[in-house]
Amino acid sequence: MTRPPAIILAGGRAARMGGGDKCLLDLDGRPMLARIVARLAPQCGAMALNANGDPGRFAGFGLPVLPDSLPDRPGPLAGILAGMDWAASRGDRAVVTVAGDTPFFPPDLVERLVERLGQAGDGIVLAAGRDRDGRVTDHPTFGLWPVALRDALHAFLAQGHRRVRGFAMAHAPATAVWNAAPADPFFNVNTPEDLERAQALARQERRA
Repeated sequence: MTRPPAIILAGGRAARMGGGDKCLLDLDGRPMLARIVARLAPQCGAMALNANGDPGRFAGFGLPVLPDSLPDRPGPLAGILAGMDWAASRGDRAVVTVAGDTPFFPPDLVERLVERLGQAGDGIVLAAGRDRDGRVTDHPTFGLWPVALRDALHAFLAQGHRRVRGFAMAHAPATAVWNAAPADPFFNVNTPEDLERAQALARQERRA
């Protein structure tokens, strides 16, 4: 498979951060989204952003902005569906998703997802982290999704289901695992306290 396209999922309400766009929060002097784009661009083909509302607020990033195709912001699954539809319109077989509030994801994310797909067949591949005790936790907003499943995903959402993991597990996903110690590459920013931690991690990364 050539480098697949990728979509950044930023369509949520960010309730625990007081609303607004988490991906536009300042992180060590630039928007979190700018860090995510810079980390993802060398790994993938085309890139897009899943976000709702006025797309003009993202004009400076040069990305197509794809809103949810379903009403009431049903969560990241709707963003995955938007990514599948976009990839299908381009003639791609699959699309990679990354979360818009997780700025330290692995620099080999796409490579490892595609590699695992080659071992597991033409299905879903999810990212996961392994902690010091060997426990593995999946991170289903980071994954490789075949566009052949978009009708199934649309039906799943139409039935009122919202859990990314629920849809993925119904299709026997493969998993690509990264070590989550000493630092978790899938650490995400949900609260003001998380943002403070992310600021410190971004400064450490810049100085390294």
